[in-house]
Amino acid sequence: MPIIDIWSIEEVGKGGTVYRSTIINTSKETMCFSDFPIPKDYPPYMHNTGVIQYFESYAKKFNLYQHIQYNTYVHQVKPASDYEQTGRWDVITSQADSSSDEKVTTTFDAVMVCSGHHWDYRMPSFDGMDTFQGKQIHSYHYKDYHGFENKRVVVVGIGNSAVDIACELSHHCSQVYLSTRRGAWVYSRMGSGGTPIDMQFNRFLNCIPKSYVKGALEGEVNKRFNHEKYGLAATHDIFAGHPTISDELPVRIICGSIKAKANIARLHEHDIEFVDGTIEKDIDAIVYCTGYKFGFSFLDSSILEVKDNKCDLYKYVFPPHLKHPTLAMVGFIQPLGAIMPVSEMQARWITRVFNKKASLPSESEMMADIEKKQQHMASVYVDSPRHTIQIDFVEFMDEIANLIGCKPNFLSMIFTDPKLAWKCIFGPCTPPQFRLRGPHAWDGAKKAIEDAVSNIDNATRTRRIEKKPEPKRNTTVRLLFLAFAIYTTYAIYKRGGNVRAGLSDIGDSLTSTFNRCKGFVVQSTEM
Repeated sequence: MPIIDIWSIEEVGKGGTVYRSTIINTSKETMCFSDFPIPKDYPPYMHNTGVIQYFESYAKKFNLYQHIQYNTYVHQVKPASDYEQTGRWDVITSQADSSSDEKVTTTFDAVMVCSGHHWDYRMPSFDGMDTFQGKQIHSYHYKDYHGFENKRVVVVGIGNSAVDIACELSHHCSQVYLSTRRGAWVYSRMGSGGTPIDMQFNRFLNCIPKSYVKGALEGEVNKRFNHEKYGLAATHDIFAGHPTISDELPVRIICGSIKAKANIARLHEHDIEFVDGTIEKDIDAIVYCTGYKFGFSFLDSSILEVKDNKCDLYKYVFPPHLKHPTLAMVGFIQPLGAIMPVSEMQARWITRVFNKKASLPSESEMMADIEKKQQHMASVYVDSPRHTIQIDFVEFMDEIANLIGCKPNFLSMIFTDPKLAWKCIFGPCTPPQFRLRGPHAWDGAKKAIEDAVSNIDNATRTRRIEKKPEPKRNTTVRLLFLAFAIYTTYAIYKRGGNVRAGLSDIGDSLTSTFNRCKGFVVQSTEM
């Protein structure tokens, strides 16, 4: 029986929440499971059917099907009668496809909640929604453009679903309007040279303080198209909101098929008024791409309480106040990167805690960590329900890897395998890096890291082209680059393998050198 998840195209309420044209926004090399690379002939950015095929091949490889019970509705998860002594849980279920109301209680030693946060959709509240005569749906219910042909449609939102749906509809509707409150920074899937953009963000860049690169990155994103001229300029800086990925949006705007609009003020029977005073008449339909609420209807609030998409979870996994660490959440995060390897990393840590191979700190220590993360989030991101579970991919993966004992040892690697260290630090941060050492290390991890870039090339280079002789490389440039690499390695070594601290020392040293040279030039000029 196939796996059904959010990547499946199913009837609403019976499976996936994607639309037929959905293409994933993270490249295959950064979204794979750490010990099961996606085949090299798969495209760098996969259609939703390709994602499902990959998940199914993973399930077959590791014989997971025999452990899956399908068509099961979970009514409640509650502490078992002997929870105080054992930490066990009662799970009350029924058959989802049965006409019977019979419920079954099964007791488990531990429970992982992996229901995700894209199933309980959030509808906005605008004046006049009850009087508008056109069609109103949430993106959760959108499957394809059928039924919208030759219509005038407003899409509300500026996230990935909103721009995908707006772009698709713009090929079939008479006019599409994209309504946004704050605007957004819109990235292309492709970075320099056509390489997937998420493969160009690496550990080295991640160590540079964001304040140093914010302006440069905003300039680079605006270089593709001027966000202000296209009506998409964000009211926040580039790191204060979750990025929006779209290659087509600026093209559809410049063609006139999509027109950016301000937030909705109110709806009339057939018209929509926006907060800037403009009115669009004869609107046939509205698609609300306004996100999701997350919560746990099967858990009592005494176990875990969610308010405004916020809850207290240690490392976004464990409720800190429970007597036994036998209840854990997986995937309740919004990473700046792929969620699949992050969820896998969480699951690896959880199983070690369940098996008592790892332990949790005290409740007060866990709460301190939770509060620190919440304060950081509030200081960086726009205040919205979308930005309550944001994480940085590399930092969070390293954080959980430290708890497992599988974080790469770069200090050792620099001396034992400098080429691999170079790929790990200056190349894409691919999940197999976390199988090089520690529990459940994988023999194929090194090759998977080395093959990451060529796997992208293999999938796109489907036409053979005779290679031209490559020009000789500038030896001076290569030597300077090598000298810088050695200097960087030494700085990191002096800091005990701490990459961020080593780079900070280099920055201080370069600044000091620059100031001394500047002073020398000034003195020479005055003489």
